[in-house]
Amino acid sequence: MRESRSRRCDGAYRALLAVLALSICVSGCARRKKAKLQSPSAAPRYAETGIASWYGHPYHGRRAANGEIYDMEKMTAAHRTLPFDTVVRVTNLTNSKSVDVRITDRGPFVDGRIIDLSHAAAKAIGMIGPGTARVRVAAIGTQPAAGGAAYGVQVGAFRDKHNAERVKKNLERAYDPVALSLRDGDIKVWRVVVGRKPTIGEAQRLADDLAKTTDGVFVIRLD
Repeated sequence: MRESRSRRCDGAYRALLAVLALSICVSGCARRKKAKLQSPSAAPRYAETGIASWYGHPYHGRRAANGEIYDMEKMTAAHRTLPFDTVVRVTNLTNSKSVDVRITDRGPFVDGRIIDLSHAAAKAIGMIGPGTARVRVAAIGTQPAAGGAAYGVQVGAFRDKHNAERVKKNLERAYDPVALSLRDGDIKVWRVVVGRKPTIGEAQRLADDLAKTTDGVFVIRLD
């Protein structure tokens, strides 16, 4: 499912370039934009009921969307929109078992599913065998990553490095820094990342600014 997402990004890079160029031209942005400082936010008000799934191999040992190495035996999960480091309580509505997990990844990208649990988290609420379960997910707090972390905003992922370089060049007219990051795996993907912020709050503010002209941006953890 992640491979198909990369192919869609490749196919849409020309549209992304056009939107970026238009926004830069209209704003007359010869200056560099700087995000305002913002303290890390409290856990968002969020509660939802739906279907949970879990993932392990082949993603175990690869980088999650926030930059951490995914360990399927840790209490983590993937969610499409919740900020990284949000802690949610997931309750299996079939057996009433609950587990608290930290959001470190993006997904699931399957219609009808609301959260993708690690193997350990899925085992804790008795859903390894069935593979999926109807759950209630509620945000209960935040758990920042270990000290020394930095955060940026991913604005695109491309299998063709040349396409990534073109997007990077356009973004550099308005933002600093803009970097390319190679994500290894069965299919290599070049990610375009804007900014390097010390907190998720500052990175999210930058993401909000970029989202005004670019679709699909999200905060990631940098090494």
